[in-house]
Amino acid sequence: MVNTTLEKFGYPDTLIKEYDHWIVLLRKEQVTIGSLVLCAKSDVTEFSALSPEAFTEMNVAISDIERTLKQAFDYDKINYLMLMMVDPHVHFHVFPRYADKRDACNLSMIDAGWPAAPKLVDAKVLSSQEMDELRHHILRFW
Repeated sequence: MVNTTLEKFGYPDTLIKEYDHWIVLLRKEQVTIGSLVLCAKSDVTEFSALSPEAFTEMNVAISDIERTLKQAFDYDKINYLMLMMVDPHVHFHVFPRYADKRDACNLSMIDAGWPAAPKLVDAKVLSSQEMDELRHHILRFW
């Protein structure tokens, strides 16, 4: 069963990688180029309610995310935001951070919040074509 948070972030159309307990999705609203969502597959709404297996596998997913985004975009830092105010199931917004402009897939983006917190309101909403191109670009490095 797919939880509503996964649906909100476009699963399965935005799928990057599916693990036993986690799903990595491309964010349609790109705060910085390569913005993702790491979402638990379970229906839990509290971080502490995740299974021990989910916590163990989270390490694998995060390692894969960081390696991939580093190769794909050469980020300077990476931020994980667990907000869960509107979308109730356990998930993290993953924002690679950049001191300088990044270009990929006919997109040119500046990290408007650098070096402070990411500016969520400045997100670029991608078209379907831009989503497909960026998704395929990331998958090449996975």
